[in-house]
Amino acid sequence: MKPQTWQVVGDTFVVVWDDGHESYYPLEALRRSCPCASCSGEPDLFGRMHAGPPPRYIPSSFQLASVDRIGNYALQPNWADHHAYGIWTFERLRAFCSCGECAVN
Repeated sequence: MKPQTWQVVGDTFVVVWDDGHESYYPLEALRRSCPCASCSGEPDLFGRMHAGPPPRYIPSSFQLASVDRIGNYALQPNWADHHAYGIWTFERLRAFCSCGECAVN
C-alpha cells in the first residue's frame, strides 16, 4: 500500500492510501512517535537500545513545514523546528493509523 495524497488539515496530517483508506494522524502524536535514532533510539550490535537525551519540544515541534516522499517506500516529515530525521515507511505509517478499521487488522 502506498499513499496517494497527503496534506495537513489544522493540527492533523491526513493520508489517502491507494486502497481508498483515509488515515488521520494528530501532528503532536506523529512527532512524539518520530522513528529517528535520536528520538526513538537505535539498537547496538547486541540489540540493546540506546537513545540520546529526551527531545525538547517547542510549539513549532508540532507544525509540519513540508513532507518529502522517499523513493517508493517512505515519507519524511520536515518539522517547523527543523527536525527532519524521521523516515516513516509506508508500512509503519499505516500501522500507526488508530482508526477502528485499522485497529481490527
